[in-house]
Amino acid sequence: MGNQLEYRHLNYFLAVADELHFRKAAERLYISQPGLSRQIKQMEEDLGVQLFERHNRKVILTKAGEYLKRELVINLKQLDDILNHTKLLGHGKKGQLKFGYVGSAMQRIIPELLLHYRDTNPDVVFSLKEIDNQKQIEDLLNFKIDIGFVRLEHIPPSIKIKRVLNDTFCLVLPKNHPLDTSNFEDLCQLKEESFILFDPQYSQSYYNNVMQVFRDSGFAPLVSHLTIHASSVYKLVENNFGISIVPKSLTSSHIKGVKFIELDMMPQRTELSMVWHSENRNPILMGFLDVAKQQYP
Repeated sequence: MGNQLEYRHLNYFLAVADELHFRKAAERLYISQPGLSRQIKQMEEDLGVQLFERHNRKVILTKAGEYLKRELVINLKQLDDILNHTKLLGHGKKGQLKFGYVGSAMQRIIPELLLHYRDTNPDVVFSLKEIDNQKQIEDLLNFKIDIGFVRLEHIPPSIKIKRVLNDTFCLVLPKNHPLDTSNFEDLCQLKEESFILFDPQYSQSYYNNVMQVFRDSGFAPLVSHLTIHASSVYKLVENNFGISIVPKSLTSSHIKGVKFIELDMMPQRTELSMVWHSENRNPILMGFLDVAKQQYP
């Protein structure tokens, strides 16, 4: 790195690399476009490499630029985490753990883990955000979260995975539906009904698992609505737009307007797994994983 290269140059570079447009990047940074162009040119001269190809108004990253962007996104994020961790230590906290999760994980799994962990680690700050499965993997790869809870089978090799729940499926019916646990026999009784399902973008493997439930029952469902939110599923079912199938861990007796029938006679199950990046350097992470592995051996 040249002696003149500073932290701000890295942020300038990332803005242009994201926007691939000098004017838009300059507006984002609140600096002039000629000034930004000079800073990037100086950065290229200090490094001795070309980072961008400029064709009239079109800007393209070179191979060197693509590599620098990829590594800076990861390493600057880790630097931010180090600085934030330092601030937390200065305020009497041990550190922070950032969680991503699908909704079903918050029903029981995460609260139980946090309560158990907090018994011996009261000075850790938790950040919790509901995120769809694939976005959690992206955020783990970019070190935006420390731990995820997903329903996925295929993940990148740098992501570690541990199953925490092997879940049955449940039917979701309106309260006034004629079927209940006393007269339900099999799914074929519902083959003329409209189904509200989680969108394949929620998790393709989860969607395939649900569709296998229907194939094993001898019919293809009429799918009237797709969503990625359990709350939408329940509201649509409550208002008679259709019925649904969800993991048992998403069910609750406190959900109004619907009732559940567990499909425990079906062989299909859906797994909820805890995932984390193998190279995550958050000093709090390993202690939490130790507690989680004791809770879910």
